[in-house]
Amino acid sequence: MSSARSSDLSSGADLAFLLAQVGAHAAAQFAERLAPLKLLPPHAGILRAIGQSNGISQAALSERLGMFPSRLVVLLDALEERGLLERRSSPEDRRSHALHLTRAGQEMMQRIGRVAQEHRQALCAALDDAEQAQLAALLRRIAAEQELTAGVHPGYRKLGKGRPGGPDG
Repeated sequence: MSSARSSDLSSGADLAFLLAQVGAHAAAQFAERLAPLKLLPPHAGILRAIGQSNGISQAALSERLGMFPSRLVVLLDALEERGLLERRSSPEDRRSHALHLTRAGQEMMQRIGRVAQEHRQALCAALDDAEQAQLAALLRRIAAEQELTAGVHPGYRKLGKGRPGGPDG
């Protein structure tokens, strides 16, 4: 490796690449760990969001995730068919559906939590607890500066949104 290239690496020129590399690897590994539960990462994230905001409306969830409503409905239908969530008429607006985890959905969230814990341990095995806390704090600062919605994967915005060549993609 040339000294110029070595200097670029040590100065952080590859930091964005490393973030993307580790992020893509982490996403793929998490998907593999969820597979035995017969869930995709978007399903897990939707269950998590509903669990955090029990009774959230479909419209509010779509807005929070930055997701096209018709695409969200497809994912919600799949989760409802599995008995993991239920739609109830909203007490405030009967035209709106409030989303609630079922008992099976709550149990699935516990299973997802165990998978997520195993995933974090495997992914961060090279770091001690203090380094993990420092990395998390730094990544939260980057996410906040980039105006990312806390706790929401930016990939939801791409699920079923727009047309190729259109304004959204």
